[in-house]
Amino acid sequence: MAVVSWYFIVILLSWTMLCLAEGKLLYHDFHLREKNFTRLCVTSSMLVVNDQLPGPTIYVQKGDTMLVNVHNHASYGVTIHWHGVKQPRNPWMDGPVYVTQCPIKPGMNFTYEVKFSDEEGTLWWHAHSDWTRVGVHGAIVVYPEEGSTYPYPRPHDAEEILVFGAWYTSDVNLEVIESGGSDQPGSNSYTINSQPGDFCPCSREGTHRWEVEYGKTYLVRLVNAAMNAELFFSIAGHNMTVVGMDASNLKPFETTYVVIEAGQTMNLLVTTNQEPGQYYMAVRQCATGEATSDFDKTNVTAILQYNGSITPPSSVPYFPMFLPDFYDIYAAVSFRSKLKSLYPQDAYVPKNVTTRMYIIANFQDYKVNDTSNFTITTLNNVSWVNPGVDVLQAYYYNLSGFYTDDFPDNPPTFYDFVAIDLGANTTFASLGTKVKVLEYGEEVEMVFQSGNVLNASADHPMHLHGHSFYVVGSGDGDFDFVEDPKTYNLFDPPKLTTATIQKLGWLAIRFKATNPGVWLLHCHVERHYSWGMNTVFIVKNGGTPETTIRGPPPNMPVCDDPFSINLKGLNDSPFYSEYKAL
Repeated sequence: MAVVSWYFIVILLSWTMLCLAEGKLLYHDFHLREKNFTRLCVTSSMLVVNDQLPGPTIYVQKGDTMLVNVHNHASYGVTIHWHGVKQPRNPWMDGPVYVTQCPIKPGMNFTYEVKFSDEEGTLWWHAHSDWTRVGVHGAIVVYPEEGSTYPYPRPHDAEEILVFGAWYTSDVNLEVIESGGSDQPGSNSYTINSQPGDFCPCSREGTHRWEVEYGKTYLVRLVNAAMNAELFFSIAGHNMTVVGMDASNLKPFETTYVVIEAGQTMNLLVTTNQEPGQYYMAVRQCATGEATSDFDKTNVTAILQYNGSITPPSSVPYFPMFLPDFYDIYAAVSFRSKLKSLYPQDAYVPKNVTTRMYIIANFQDYKVNDTSNFTITTLNNVSWVNPGVDVLQAYYYNLSGFYTDDFPDNPPTFYDFVAIDLGANTTFASLGTKVKVLEYGEEVEMVFQSGNVLNASADHPMHLHGHSFYVVGSGDGDFDFVEDPKTYNLFDPPKLTTATIQKLGWLAIRFKATNPGVWLLHCHVERHYSWGMNTVFIVKNGGTPETTIRGPPPNMPVCDDPFSINLKGLNDSPFYSEYKAL
């Protein structure tokens, strides 16, 4: 505790020197412990924060800083990530395990300093180690800074936060461990604010209800905390106006449904102008994955209920007429095509691109020996392997042997990436801890391609830590290096932190590397991420103190071998021995 107290004193002194000119300093305590929950007629234990599911909502204003003291009462290590918060110059507080820190050990605590800079809207926090975020997550509400307001008509004072999650009746981390990495569990249902809703067994009494008044406009904040799915959402009888995503304002547009990717957040305006009664708010999966016949097909519901409405107990709420079908990929593509920034961004979108990358996201095989192999996920034929010391420590202290700086800008070979039944020469890939190093201020374009090796092309929601990026283009098929750039939107592209490579298609983003540090890039589908669909950017220091990475805090968690934590005794499996030999 002495170290933690000393760290608090350092922070407080720093804020005193700044005279709080940049916002307020806030404090939170997170206690992580197991708690029993009963859903779908089964009682099971889950790790949560402060005995809440979803975890506590954090309320801040733009420019604030908060200190969150995380106490780990679990039996295994945990880290917390502040999703969409850029953490200027301070990657030590970003949270992804073995990238910027090692786990907070059982019985220990660690204080995160979270600085909100240009974010405004809805974000979220979640565990970033193993599959622990299934229960360790919550919303972050970032209000406009003092004296400012929303860039759209002020909604009614009341707001509604809807956190979409995934429910497993078993211990999901244990299932992953026992599989030895060969497969990943599927959820038993999705949830809205931890409840499966009326159409799931033993769930009707817990269905989340949102009471509204007639004739009001409400701000609805969505968080997709589900482990492995992009989700459709619709409200019976009510249109929605999309006004923000990933804590960035969008040009408002009206819609009868939305699609929200794994890891994304969204702000909606909803006007309660229908006949008083009860209306279902419904969620179902948008199924684009490699096994579309085997996925969670629950229709998850909450209820929008008008105050004072008298509804007979036997009556059934209205169900959304415009909720897309599970397989309606084009509904998702159509929705994403409407996303544009609220204001022109042409002055900010990088035009002098100095680094161009073409990254193929694939399922591939890794050859263990002449008779066996297992499936991995890759970026440019490389599947990420966690090092024994986090990349940030290794970079900051110039420790060798933990990563290499040769992540490829292009795939090793070019072929028709979206073809059916691709040949065996495209199948096998390699393991590695390969990073991409960027000079401070570099302007980067990344074109992602969803490959179809193993006939397993799928949507991949790609999340970049430490930066926002502009989504300048997307499309079907293989990217055309001559024609497709002519279609880029460089005037008002959406500014996001998570965006989707569509199945059998491509996505183009641009960003400027102005946040020195070590920053993770990964698919936010946990199945894809845990199989290796990620890499790391190292952004070097600029030439001034204001463009230089901050020094480490005095109480960083100590590193152990990641395999002893993640595989817990499966030392004799081929999966373990191959990774361990690297």
